[in-house]
Amino acid sequence: MASIEIMMPRMGEGIIEATITKWLKKEGDKIAEDDSIVEVATDKVDSEIPSPVSGIISKFLFKEGDVVAIGVAIAIVNTSAESKIEISETKENVSNENDSELFPEMTIPNKQEEEIIIQKPIVATSDKFYSPLVKSIAKEESLSIGELDSIVGTGKEGRLTKQDMMEYLKSRKSEAPKSNTNIQPEQKVVVVSNPNDEIIEMDRMRKLISDHMIFSKHTSAHVTSFIEIDVTNIVKWRMAQKEAFEKQEKEKLTYTPIFVEATAKVIKEFPMINSSLDGTKIIIRKNINIGMATALPSGNLIVPVIKNADRKSLIGLVKDVNDLANRARLNKLQPDEIQGGTFTITNLGSLDTLMGTPIINQPQVAILAVGAIQKRPVVIETPSGDTIGIRNMMYASLSYDHRVVDGALGGMFLKRFKNILENFDINQVF
Repeated sequence: MASIEIMMPRMGEGIIEATITKWLKKEGDKIAEDDSIVEVATDKVDSEIPSPVSGIISKFLFKEGDVVAIGVAIAIVNTSAESKIEISETKENVSNENDSELFPEMTIPNKQEEEIIIQKPIVATSDKFYSPLVKSIAKEESLSIGELDSIVGTGKEGRLTKQDMMEYLKSRKSEAPKSNTNIQPEQKVVVVSNPNDEIIEMDRMRKLISDHMIFSKHTSAHVTSFIEIDVTNIVKWRMAQKEAFEKQEKEKLTYTPIFVEATAKVIKEFPMINSSLDGTKIIIRKNINIGMATALPSGNLIVPVIKNADRKSLIGLVKDVNDLANRARLNKLQPDEIQGGTFTITNLGSLDTLMGTPIINQPQVAILAVGAIQKRPVVIETPSGDTIGIRNMMYASLSYDHRVVDGALGGMFLKRFKNILENFDINQVF
Protein backbone atom coordinates (compact mmCIF):
# COMPACT_ATOMS: atom_id res chain seq x y z
CA MET A 1 0.00 0.00 0.00
CA ALA A 2 1.20 3.51 -0.81
CA SER A 3 0.35 6.39 1.53
CA ILE A 4 -0.71 9.69 -0.04
CA GLU A 5 -1.12 12.98 1.79
CA ILE A 6 -4.18 15.10 1.04
CA MET A 7 -3.19 18.73 1.44
CA MET A 8 -5.12 21.84 2.40
CA PRO A 9 -5.30 23.56 -1.03
CA ARG A 10 -4.93 27.25 -1.80
CA MET A 11 -8.30 28.87 -1.13
CA GLY A 12 -7.84 32.33 -2.61
CA GLU A 13 -5.72 35.47 -2.63
CA GLY A 14 -4.46 36.44 0.82
CA ILE A 15 -5.88 33.35 2.56
CA ILE A 16 -3.29 31.60 4.73
CA GLU A 17 -5.47 29.14 6.62
CA ALA A 18 -8.86 27.43 6.66
CA THR A 19 -11.07 25.85 9.30
CA ILE A 20 -12.14 22.22 9.03
CA THR A 21 -15.89 22.41 9.59
CA LYS A 22 -16.97 18.83 8.82
CA TRP A 23 -15.38 15.54 7.80
CA LEU A 24 -17.61 13.95 5.13
CA LYS A 25 -15.98 10.52 5.45
CA LYS A 26 -14.70 8.35 8.30
CA GLU A 27 -11.33 6.73 8.83
CA GLY A 28 -11.38 3.36 7.08
CA ASP A 29 -13.87 4.48 4.40
CA LYS A 30 -13.22 3.58 0.79
CA ILE A 31 -13.17 6.61 -1.49
CA ALA A 32 -12.99 7.19 -5.23
CA GLU A 33 -10.98 9.88 -6.96
CA ASP A 34 -12.75 13.26 -6.72
CA ASP A 35 -14.95 12.15 -3.80
CA SER A 36 -15.43 15.07 -1.40
CA ILE A 37 -13.91 14.19 1.95
CA VAL A 38 -14.09 17.37 4.02
CA GLU A 39 -15.82 20.75 4.25
CA VAL A 40 -13.59 23.74 5.02
CA ALA A 41 -14.29 27.42 5.59
CA THR A 42 -12.33 30.66 5.27
CA ASP A 43 -13.29 34.31 5.65
CA LYS A 44 -14.18 34.36 1.95
CA VAL A 45 -15.55 31.00 0.94
CA ASP A 46 -16.81 27.64 2.20
CA SER A 47 -15.75 24.71 0.06
CA GLU A 48 -15.46 20.94 -0.16
CA ILE A 49 -12.07 19.32 -0.78
CA PRO A 50 -12.04 16.29 -3.11
CA SER A 51 -9.60 13.40 -2.89
CA PRO A 52 -7.02 13.36 -5.71
CA VAL A 53 -6.82 9.55 -5.55
CA SER A 54 -8.86 6.43 -4.91
CA GLY A 55 -8.15 4.35 -1.83
CA ILE A 56 -8.92 3.96 1.85
CA ILE A 57 -8.76 6.80 4.36
CA SER A 58 -6.05 5.79 6.80
CA LYS A 59 -5.95 8.77 9.14
CA PHE A 60 -7.33 12.24 9.72
CA LEU A 61 -4.57 14.59 10.90
CA PHE A 62 -6.93 17.26 12.27
CA LYS A 63 -10.26 17.41 14.06
CA GLU A 64 -13.39 19.36 13.14
CA GLY A 65 -12.94 22.96 14.24
CA ASP A 66 -9.15 22.93 13.79
CA VAL A 67 -7.57 25.81 11.85
CA VAL A 68 -5.07 24.50 9.29
CA ALA A 69 -2.48 26.42 7.26
CA ILE A 70 -2.58 26.25 3.47
CA GLY A 71 -0.27 23.52 2.15
CA VAL A 72 -0.45 21.30 5.25
CA ALA A 73 -1.51 17.65 5.03
CA ILE A 74 -4.95 17.03 6.54
CA ALA A 75 -5.45 13.33 5.84
CA ILE A 76 -3.64 10.17 4.73
CA VAL A 77 -5.08 7.89 2.03
CA ASN A 78 -3.78 4.38 1.36
CA THR A 79 -3.73 3.39 -2.30
CA SER A 80 -2.76 0.14 -4.02
CA ALA A 81 0.98 -0.49 -4.37
CA GLU A 82 0.68 -0.47 -8.15
CA SER A 83 -0.74 3.03 -8.23
CA LYS A 84 1.65 5.66 -9.47
CA ILE A 85 0.77 9.00 -7.92
CA GLU A 86 2.01 12.39 -9.09
CA ILE A 87 2.27 14.84 -6.17
CA SER A 88 1.74 18.42 -7.32
CA GLU A 89 3.85 20.09 -4.64
CA THR A 90 7.18 18.25 -4.39
CA LYS A 91 8.99 18.36 -1.07
CA GLU A 92 12.73 18.86 -1.05
CA ASN A 93 15.43 18.87 1.62
CA VAL A 94 16.84 22.37 1.87
CA SER A 95 19.24 23.78 4.41
CA ASN A 96 19.67 27.39 3.26
CA GLU A 97 17.74 29.76 5.53
CA ASN A 98 16.29 31.66 2.60
CA ASP A 99 15.09 28.50 0.81
CA SER A 100 13.76 26.59 3.81
CA GLU A 101 10.50 28.49 3.87
CA LEU A 102 9.42 26.98 0.56
CA PHE A 103 8.38 23.58 1.87
CA PRO A 104 6.97 22.15 5.11
CA GLU A 105 9.30 19.76 6.91
CA MET A 106 8.04 16.19 7.29
CA THR A 107 9.26 13.38 9.53
CA ILE A 108 7.88 9.85 9.80
CA PRO A 109 8.70 8.54 13.29
CA ASN A 110 6.90 5.20 12.83
CA LYS A 111 6.07 3.84 9.40
CA GLN A 112 3.99 0.98 10.77
CA GLU A 113 1.58 3.38 12.41
CA GLU A 114 1.81 5.76 9.42
CA GLU A 115 1.82 8.66 11.89
CA ILE A 116 3.03 11.75 10.09
CA ILE A 117 4.07 14.91 11.90
CA ILE A 118 4.05 17.96 9.67
CA GLN A 119 5.30 21.43 10.43
CA LYS A 120 3.02 24.12 9.05
CA PRO A 121 4.53 26.11 6.18
CA ILE A 122 5.15 29.74 6.85
CA VAL A 123 2.96 31.61 4.40
CA ALA A 124 1.35 35.02 4.22
CA THR A 125 -0.71 37.18 1.92
CA SER A 126 0.18 37.69 -1.74
CA ASP A 127 1.44 34.07 -1.83
CA LYS A 128 4.66 35.06 -0.06
CA PHE A 129 6.60 32.57 2.03
CA TYR A 130 8.52 33.26 5.24
CA SER A 131 11.08 31.16 7.08
CA PRO A 132 10.40 30.12 10.67
CA LEU A 133 13.05 32.59 11.84
CA VAL A 134 11.42 35.50 10.02
CA LYS A 135 7.97 34.50 11.27
CA SER A 136 9.29 34.23 14.81
CA ILE A 137 10.77 37.73 14.66
CA ALA A 138 7.52 39.11 13.21
CA LYS A 139 5.50 37.52 16.01
CA GLU A 140 7.87 38.81 18.69
CA GLU A 141 7.72 42.34 17.27
CA SER A 142 3.91 42.19 16.71
CA LEU A 143 4.17 42.80 12.96
CA SER A 144 0.92 42.30 11.05
CA ILE A 145 0.81 40.15 7.91
CA GLY A 146 0.25 43.29 5.84
CA GLU A 147 3.28 45.01 7.35
CA LEU A 148 5.38 41.90 6.79
CA ASP A 149 4.31 41.80 3.14
CA SER A 150 5.43 45.41 2.66
CA ILE A 151 9.07 44.72 3.57
CA VAL A 152 11.37 44.39 0.58
CA GLY A 153 13.45 41.21 0.80
CA THR A 154 17.04 40.85 -0.43
CA GLY A 155 17.22 37.06 -0.30
CA LYS A 156 16.70 34.57 -3.09
CA GLU A 157 13.67 35.51 -5.24
CA GLY A 158 13.11 38.54 -3.04
CA ARG A 159 12.53 36.60 0.17
CA LEU A 160 13.05 38.15 3.57
CA THR A 161 16.22 37.40 5.51
CA LYS A 162 17.05 37.99 9.14
CA GLN A 163 19.12 41.03 8.12
CA ASP A 164 16.14 42.47 6.21
CA MET A 165 14.02 42.15 9.34
CA MET A 166 16.65 43.76 11.56
CA GLU A 167 17.06 46.71 9.18
CA TYR A 168 13.31 47.20 8.93
CA LEU A 169 12.79 47.06 12.69
CA LYS A 170 15.61 49.54 13.19
CA SER A 171 14.02 52.05 10.77
CA ARG A 172 10.57 51.34 12.21
CA LYS A 173 11.67 52.27 15.71
CA SER A 174 13.46 55.41 14.49
CA GLU A 175 10.23 56.59 12.85
CA ALA A 176 8.08 55.96 15.94
CA PRO A 177 6.57 59.07 17.59
CA LYS A 178 8.65 60.65 20.35
CA SER A 179 7.32 60.49 23.88
CA ASN A 180 6.94 64.28 24.04
CA THR A 181 4.57 64.47 21.05
CA ASN A 182 0.86 65.05 21.43
CA ILE A 183 0.03 61.64 19.94
CA GLN A 184 -1.42 59.40 22.62
CA PRO A 185 -0.92 55.64 22.56
CA GLU A 186 -3.86 53.62 21.30
CA GLN A 187 -6.11 52.55 24.14
CA LYS A 188 -8.66 49.77 24.26
CA VAL A 189 -12.19 50.97 24.83
CA VAL A 190 -13.76 49.40 27.90
CA VAL A 191 -17.34 48.33 27.20
CA VAL A 192 -19.61 47.34 30.06
CA SER A 193 -22.76 45.32 29.35
CA ASN A 194 -26.01 45.96 31.18
CA PRO A 195 -28.15 43.19 32.73
CA ASN A 196 -30.75 43.27 29.92
CA ASP A 197 -28.23 43.35 27.05
CA GLU A 198 -27.91 40.38 24.72
CA ILE A 199 -24.32 39.29 24.12
CA ILE A 200 -23.56 37.51 20.83
CA GLU A 201 -20.10 36.15 20.03
CA MET A 202 -18.84 36.99 16.54
CA ASP A 203 -18.71 33.96 14.28
CA ARG A 204 -15.40 33.00 12.70
CA MET A 205 -16.17 34.68 9.38
CA ARG A 206 -17.25 37.96 10.99
CA LYS A 207 -14.03 38.06 13.05
CA LEU A 208 -11.94 37.63 9.91
CA ILE A 209 -13.91 40.25 8.01
CA SER A 210 -13.41 42.62 10.94
CA ASP A 211 -9.66 42.05 10.89
CA HIS A 212 -9.55 42.54 7.11
CA MET A 213 -11.45 45.84 7.30
CA ILE A 214 -9.30 47.21 10.12
CA PHE A 215 -6.18 46.14 8.25
CA SER A 216 -7.39 47.96 5.12
CA LYS A 217 -8.08 51.19 7.00
CA HIS A 218 -4.65 51.04 8.65
CA THR A 219 -2.96 50.28 5.32
CA SER A 220 -4.55 52.62 2.77
CA ALA A 221 -5.09 56.37 2.91
CA HIS A 222 -8.82 56.24 2.20
CA VAL A 223 -10.52 59.02 0.23
CA THR A 224 -14.08 58.84 -1.17
CA SER A 225 -15.49 60.88 -4.06
CA PHE A 226 -19.16 61.00 -5.14
CA ILE A 227 -21.05 61.67 -8.35
CA GLU A 228 -24.73 61.77 -9.36
CA ILE A 229 -25.79 59.89 -12.49
CA ASP A 230 -28.94 59.99 -14.61
CA VAL A 231 -29.68 56.33 -15.41
CA THR A 232 -33.11 56.89 -16.99
CA ASN A 233 -32.07 55.31 -20.30
CA ILE A 234 -30.81 52.20 -18.52
CA VAL A 235 -34.00 51.86 -16.46
CA LYS A 236 -36.23 52.23 -19.55
CA TRP A 237 -34.11 49.76 -21.54
CA ARG A 238 -34.13 47.15 -18.79
CA MET A 239 -37.89 47.44 -18.28
CA ALA A 240 -38.41 46.94 -22.03
CA GLN A 241 -35.98 44.02 -22.32
CA LYS A 242 -36.14 42.00 -19.10
CA GLU A 243 -39.09 39.72 -19.92
CA ALA A 244 -37.85 38.85 -23.40
CA PHE A 245 -34.32 38.40 -22.07
CA GLU A 246 -35.42 36.04 -19.31
CA LYS A 247 -37.46 34.02 -21.80
CA GLN A 248 -34.61 33.85 -24.30
CA GLU A 249 -31.61 33.42 -21.99
CA LYS A 250 -33.30 31.87 -18.91
CA GLU A 251 -31.54 34.54 -16.85
CA LYS A 252 -32.76 37.52 -14.83
CA LEU A 253 -31.60 40.88 -16.13
CA THR A 254 -30.35 43.11 -13.32
CA TYR A 255 -28.44 46.38 -13.25
CA THR A 256 -25.20 44.91 -11.87
CA PRO A 257 -23.89 43.50 -15.20
CA ILE A 258 -24.42 46.92 -16.81
CA PHE A 259 -22.39 48.57 -14.05
CA VAL A 260 -19.67 45.91 -14.40
CA GLU A 261 -19.48 46.45 -18.17
CA ALA A 262 -19.18 50.24 -17.74
CA THR A 263 -16.55 49.83 -15.00
CA ALA A 264 -14.41 47.56 -17.18
CA LYS A 265 -14.50 50.14 -19.97
CA VAL A 266 -13.40 52.93 -17.63
CA ILE A 267 -10.59 50.82 -16.15
CA LYS A 268 -9.15 50.31 -19.63
CA GLU A 269 -8.97 54.10 -19.99
CA PHE A 270 -7.55 54.67 -16.49
CA PRO A 271 -5.40 51.56 -15.75
CA MET A 272 -3.82 53.08 -12.63
CA ILE A 273 -7.11 52.46 -10.83
CA ASN A 274 -6.53 48.74 -11.50
CA SER A 275 -3.34 48.42 -9.48
CA SER A 276 -1.80 47.31 -6.18
CA LEU A 277 0.94 48.78 -4.04
CA ASP A 278 3.93 46.67 -2.97
CA GLY A 279 5.99 48.87 -0.67
CA THR A 280 6.93 51.75 -2.97
CA LYS A 281 6.26 49.80 -6.17
CA ILE A 282 2.98 50.24 -8.04
CA ILE A 283 1.84 47.06 -9.80
CA ILE A 284 -0.54 47.91 -12.66
CA ARG A 285 -2.67 44.84 -13.36
CA LYS A 286 -3.10 43.84 -16.99
CA ASN A 287 -6.13 41.64 -16.32
CA ILE A 288 -9.38 43.34 -15.35
CA ASN A 289 -10.89 41.03 -12.75
CA ILE A 290 -13.88 42.67 -11.09
CA GLY A 291 -15.09 41.44 -7.72
CA MET A 292 -18.71 41.97 -6.75
CA ALA A 293 -19.55 42.14 -3.07
CA THR A 294 -22.37 39.67 -2.37
CA ALA A 295 -24.43 39.43 0.81
CA LEU A 296 -24.83 35.95 2.29
CA PRO A 297 -27.88 34.67 4.20
CA SER A 298 -25.77 34.82 7.37
CA GLY A 299 -25.35 38.58 6.94
CA ASN A 300 -21.67 38.24 6.04
CA LEU A 301 -20.16 39.25 2.71
CA ILE A 302 -18.23 37.39 0.04
CA VAL A 303 -16.60 38.78 -3.11
CA PRO A 304 -16.69 36.42 -6.11
CA VAL A 305 -14.61 37.62 -9.05
CA ILE A 306 -15.54 38.02 -12.72
CA LYS A 307 -12.28 37.27 -14.53
CA ASN A 308 -11.36 39.32 -17.62
CA ALA A 309 -14.61 41.29 -17.39
CA ASP A 310 -13.52 43.59 -20.23
CA ARG A 311 -13.51 40.68 -22.70
CA LYS A 312 -17.11 39.62 -22.09
CA SER A 313 -20.34 40.67 -23.73
CA LEU A 314 -23.23 42.01 -21.68
CA ILE A 315 -24.98 38.64 -22.00
CA GLY A 316 -21.83 36.92 -20.74
CA LEU A 317 -21.64 39.30 -17.80
CA VAL A 318 -25.31 38.67 -16.93
CA LYS A 319 -24.68 34.93 -16.83
CA ASP A 320 -21.50 35.33 -14.75
CA VAL A 321 -23.09 37.73 -12.26
CA ASN A 322 -26.16 35.53 -11.72
CA ASP A 323 -24.18 32.30 -11.51
CA LEU A 324 -21.59 33.63 -9.04
CA ALA A 325 -24.18 35.37 -6.87
CA ASN A 326 -26.41 32.28 -6.68
CA ARG A 327 -23.59 29.89 -5.86
CA ALA A 328 -22.13 32.33 -3.34
CA ARG A 329 -25.39 32.27 -1.37
CA LEU A 330 -25.39 28.46 -1.51
CA ASN A 331 -21.71 28.20 -0.42
CA LYS A 332 -20.90 26.48 -3.72
CA LEU A 333 -18.11 28.77 -4.96
CA GLN A 334 -14.78 27.26 -5.96
CA PRO A 335 -11.60 28.68 -4.37
CA ASP A 336 -10.32 30.24 -7.61
CA GLU A 337 -13.62 32.11 -8.03
CA ILE A 338 -12.90 34.40 -5.08
CA GLN A 339 -9.26 35.17 -5.83
CA GLY A 340 -7.39 37.38 -8.27
CA GLY A 341 -9.68 40.40 -8.07
CA THR A 342 -8.16 43.70 -9.20
CA PHE A 343 -11.14 46.03 -8.55
CA THR A 344 -14.38 45.68 -6.58
CA ILE A 345 -17.96 46.89 -7.01
CA THR A 346 -20.51 46.90 -4.20
CA ASN A 347 -24.20 47.54 -4.92
CA LEU A 348 -25.69 49.48 -2.02
CA GLY A 349 -28.95 50.04 -3.88
CA SER A 350 -30.23 46.53 -3.28
CA LEU A 351 -31.23 47.69 0.21
CA ASP A 352 -32.32 51.21 -0.89
CA THR A 353 -29.13 52.83 0.42
CA LEU A 354 -28.44 56.07 -1.46
CA MET A 355 -24.67 56.26 -1.03
CA GLY A 356 -21.77 55.01 1.06
CA THR A 357 -18.04 55.10 1.68
CA PRO A 358 -16.88 51.51 1.06
CA ILE A 359 -13.61 50.17 2.46
CA ILE A 360 -10.97 49.13 -0.07
CA ASN A 361 -10.59 45.39 -0.60
CA GLN A 362 -6.84 44.86 -0.11
CA PRO A 363 -4.53 44.65 -1.97
CA GLN A 364 -6.60 46.65 -4.47
CA VAL A 365 -6.47 50.46 -4.52
CA ALA A 366 -10.10 51.32 -5.23
CA ILE A 367 -13.69 50.17 -4.76
CA LEU A 368 -16.84 51.50 -6.45
CA ALA A 369 -20.23 51.69 -4.72
CA VAL A 370 -23.50 52.24 -6.60
CA GLY A 371 -26.54 53.43 -4.67
CA ALA A 372 -30.28 53.04 -5.04
CA ILE A 373 -31.98 54.31 -8.20
CA GLN A 374 -34.71 56.83 -7.35
CA LYS A 375 -37.05 59.04 -9.34
CA ARG A 376 -36.43 62.71 -8.66
CA PRO A 377 -37.27 66.05 -10.28
CA VAL A 378 -34.14 67.40 -11.95
CA VAL A 379 -33.15 70.21 -14.28
CA ILE A 380 -32.86 69.01 -17.88
CA GLU A 381 -30.78 71.09 -20.29
CA THR A 382 -32.16 71.29 -23.85
CA PRO A 383 -31.25 73.41 -26.90
CA SER A 384 -34.41 75.41 -26.36
CA GLY A 385 -33.79 75.99 -22.66
CA ASP A 386 -33.85 74.31 -19.27
CA THR A 387 -36.83 72.30 -18.09
CA ILE A 388 -37.67 70.24 -15.02
CA GLY A 389 -38.46 66.57 -15.48
CA ILE A 390 -38.76 63.29 -13.57
CA ARG A 391 -35.59 61.24 -14.03
CA ASN A 392 -34.12 58.06 -12.55
CA MET A 393 -31.08 59.20 -10.57
CA MET A 394 -28.32 57.31 -8.78
CA TYR A 395 -25.28 58.20 -6.69
CA ALA A 396 -21.96 56.43 -7.21
CA SER A 397 -19.01 56.67 -4.86
CA LEU A 398 -15.39 55.69 -5.35
CA SER A 399 -13.13 54.99 -2.36
CA TYR A 400 -9.48 54.99 -3.35
CA ASP A 401 -6.01 54.75 -1.85
CA HIS A 402 -4.61 58.28 -1.93
CA ARG A 403 -1.07 56.88 -1.90
CA VAL A 404 -1.64 55.77 -5.50
CA VAL A 405 -4.79 57.50 -6.74
CA ASP A 406 -5.08 61.28 -6.56
CA GLY A 407 -8.37 63.18 -6.44
CA ALA A 408 -8.03 64.12 -10.09
CA LEU A 409 -7.81 60.49 -11.21
CA GLY A 410 -10.65 59.49 -8.89
CA GLY A 411 -12.77 62.32 -10.27
CA MET A 412 -11.98 61.45 -13.90
CA PHE A 413 -12.87 57.82 -13.26
CA LEU A 414 -16.28 58.75 -11.86
CA LYS A 415 -16.95 61.31 -14.59
CA ARG A 416 -16.23 58.76 -17.31
CA PHE A 417 -18.37 56.14 -15.53
CA LYS A 418 -21.21 58.69 -15.43
CA ASN A 419 -20.73 59.52 -19.11
CA ILE A 420 -20.94 55.89 -20.20
CA LEU A 421 -24.09 55.18 -18.18
CA GLU A 422 -25.87 58.38 -19.21
CA ASN A 423 -25.18 57.66 -22.88
CA PHE A 424 -26.34 54.05 -22.70
CA ASP A 425 -27.84 53.01 -26.06
CA ILE A 426 -31.52 52.51 -25.34
CA ASN A 427 -32.04 50.92 -28.76
CA GLN A 428 -29.52 48.09 -28.37
CA VAL A 429 -30.80 44.52 -28.45
CA PHE A 430 -29.33 41.20 -27.49
